Amino acid sequence: MKHTFLLLVAFTFFFASCKKEEVITTHPETQKITNLHAPADVRDQQTGDITQENPYVYFNFAKADTVPQTENWDIAFKGTKIITNSGVSGTGDAKATILSATFDDVTEVNDSNLKVDTDAVLAIPSGSDNGWYHYNPTNHLITPIAGKVIVVKTNDGKYAKMEILSYYKDAPAEPTATTQDATLTFNFIYQGDGTNKF
Repeated sequence: MKHTFLLLVAFTFFFASCKKEEVITTHPETQKITNLHAPADVRDQQTGDITQENPYVYFNFAKADTVPQTENWDIAFKGTKIITNSGVSGTGDAKATILSATFDDVTEVNDSNLKVDTDAVLAIPSGSDNGWYHYNPTNHLITPIAGKVIVVKTNDGKYAKMEILSYYKDAPAEPTATTQDATLTFNFIYQGDGTNKF
């Protein structure tokens, strides 16, 4: 009887040690970027020609900060345009998509939805009502569309989600045509534990 008990204990430890390790998902905090200034190109109002070409502002989610183009960047901003470090826009492996959902409701990333930038279309589409914002031709204001979440697979193979809160400096509730534009405020979560869950 004693031998049977010891054998049972040995088998229990053996199977317990062979059990597949469970991946534990951490739940990182939401971070906020305020007043990221990324001016659009300046155009002639009559002809539409570019009179001043401004550079992109490159952003790294792991660092939660802007970085030089020569460093490991994930996405980049210029005016209302957002590009990924992939496809025609960069030499990296970043991908992205935009989802119609609340920020809190996006809890997992489906890789099959993610895209790279192409000549035909960006992974994060630009243009009024095509992606994350609405342009009002009457007052010329840009308004983020509620319920639009940008999901990114970063250049280092991790995941992030973001929602743009404002296109204007200091995120005023009611910006005017004279408020400094192309100055983004957004929330994001960077999942650095290697899982695709937030």
